Amino acid sequence: MNYLHVNGREIELDEDGFIIDPEEWTEEVARVFAANEGISDLTDEHWKIINYLHEYYAENQIAPMIRKLCKDTGFSLKRIYELFPSGPAKGACRIAGLPKPTGCV
Repeated sequence: MNYLHVNGREIELDEDGFIIDPEEWTEEVARVFAANEGISDLTDEHWKIINYLHEYYAENQIAPMIRKLCKDTGFSLKRIYELFPSGPAKGACRIAGLPKPTGCV
């Protein structure tokens, strides 16, 4: 089992490094995930996507499709990849504390 260590807490991760229990997610967890992805500073643009993904998952128990993410946040797919180089599923969803998406994000 993999763990993410944040402020003395151990957050359980699946084999792909996604959080298992989204209830354990905090903004500090997001910062640690981001640093692990090579993102040293989370900007307001990052937080707009992160918060959207986190809230969407809390309401729907699934990650949004990429078209919906782009439409609802106003970001192009190109911009999302600039902000999250590993992509919306692997990068943004992980940082937002979602479990590994099962399909297209």
